[in-house]
Amino acid sequence: MLIYGAGLWHSQNIVQLAWGANFSPATQDGQWWRLASAMFLHFGALHLLLNMWALWDAGQLVERMFGHLRFTSIYLVSGLFGNLVSLVFQGNSAVSGGASGAIFGIYGALLIYLWFNRLEIHLREFRWLFGGATAFSLATIVFGFIVPGIDNSAHIGGFTAGILTSIFLFKPINISIVTKKISYSAIILLVIATFLLILNMPKPKYLWRDELLLQNKINEFTFQEQEINRSWLEILHEQKKSGLSLNELAGKVETKISEPYEDSFEKLSQLPSNTALPSAVKLKSLIAYTKQRKEESKALAEKFRE
Repeated sequence: MLIYGAGLWHSQNIVQLAWGANFSPATQDGQWWRLASAMFLHFGALHLLLNMWALWDAGQLVERMFGHLRFTSIYLVSGLFGNLVSLVFQGNSAVSGGASGAIFGIYGALLIYLWFNRLEIHLREFRWLFGGATAFSLATIVFGFIVPGIDNSAHIGGFTAGILTSIFLFKPINISIVTKKISYSAIILLVIATFLLILNMPKPKYLWRDELLLQNKINEFTFQEQEINRSWLEILHEQKKSGLSLNELAGKVETKISEPYEDSFEKLSQLPSNTALPSAVKLKSLIAYTKQRKEESKALAEKFRE
């Protein structure tokens, strides 16, 4: 990502979107894979290092407690569910990414394992591990409410999914503390919560494909504007060199200046005009600009003919 323009400590949203960040206008525009790709995407070295430290701290315990496959399942389900919650609660207002939701799910699984096996674990060790994991989870969530820019909805969603998934996948040390009824109830609750989130997903303010279309067409016009400016210089050079008649000069202004601006005006005017699009303001100004330039060049050509 650094090679392709990402910052070492922080990256612009446009870079994150290109690499698969979670954002309602893009995710709900058919790019649902962003719910997964955002789990492996970070906004800078510090963001990555903090998440990897947290994953190492709890992950090495939870993987031993649950086994490789169940650990992986808890991680992925928590990350996906956390990103879904983020999409519902702040998908239109924030570009999100990071492993935090999945890692919070791991901490939720750690708490579940410790709590249901509390009678089998030395009291001092239980207090140290359970108290430390609880304090870290609560402190991080509270910190997320205080500091702007932190995707707390993904944290809470991942934590909840981690608890419910670990209850379903839980294997006690000795006696069966978690009955099948509790186990299946947990996974059913998670499925119901997922469907409720999908049903209550807010409509995106705009479609990402429309924003990309605007950006591409605006860039195309920038290059076309350069061509028009070169045409102006060529007309002036030809006039000085060979002395064009006013009628010939008017014809060249029409074909090389007026018509390209008119063509640009027509193309830009047909683009999506949703005011919520980030490039909508720029598009509006370009439409006004091309219209003005078109009319001015046509008026100039008419004056030459007169």
